[in-house]
Amino acid sequence: MPYCEVGRYADGEKWEGVRLFYRRYGRGATKVLLIIGLAGTHDSWGPQIKGLTGSLEPADDEPPRPDEEAGAGAAGAAEAAPAEGDDAGGDGIEVCCFDNRGVGRSSVPPNKSYYSTGIMAKDALALMDHLGWKKAHVFGHSMGAMISCKLAAIAPHRLCSLALLNVTGGGFQCFPKVDGQMLSLAFRFLRAKTPEERALVDLETHYTKEYLDETVGSCTRRMILYQEYVKGISSTGMQSNCGFEGQVNACWTHNMTTKELDAIRSAGFLISVIHGR
Repeated sequence: MPYCEVGRYADGEKWEGVRLFYRRYGRGATKVLLIIGLAGTHDSWGPQIKGLTGSLEPADDEPPRPDEEAGAGAAGAAEAAPAEGDDAGGDGIEVCCFDNRGVGRSSVPPNKSYYSTGIMAKDALALMDHLGWKKAHVFGHSMGAMISCKLAAIAPHRLCSLALLNVTGGGFQCFPKVDGQMLSLAFRFLRAKTPEERALVDLETHYTKEYLDETVGSCTRRMILYQEYVKGISSTGMQSNCGFEGQVNACWTHNMTTKELDAIRSAGFLISVIHGR
């Protein structure tokens, strides 16, 4: 299984390494880094991976190219020199997605102080170094978009473009309109103890009722997506309480300074901000 060590944390008197689980798909000179949101795992990007590369078959089990072996992969390597030669691979698209710290197969530091969008941006940057990627198109969703903003501010020279999906400024901006439906979903999300219970909540959070009730062949989208969600959640296990609390802390404490925003604006790469329902 492909892992990248991105940092360390203190656990009592011991220091433990923070490892990110990641997957790569496709091959090519165009690099795309996908950063998922709160409580999400790498396989949440399935439709986008299929659309970009034409396959859901991981390519990370192939022998690394010489430029990949040169990747730094050092903890918090915000300024590490990227490997040379990642233009290899022709005209195709190479995608990498990963489990953020605190969820899936990645490490789960026990204290929420080890979670912030800045820390998690350095995780993503260390992963790029590990892969030997000089630059990448970065896509972030929700919390992943907050992380992407920090990544763009820390190392603007490493981005080809930036796409922010359902991003907020952190803090109270993270909360949607408070109504009965939102409170019900939040209550069920927090009480979900099995992949089946979690999948039901996620479907209602991610899609409209009209979309889920549409028929595709002999089944509704709800039935098809439910099976996919249960499979995905079961493959990585339910998120631990400390992992969830840590990621919530990262969202709550997220803030972009004027200096950081200016660094992104002046970097010159294309930026897309996407919201919808």
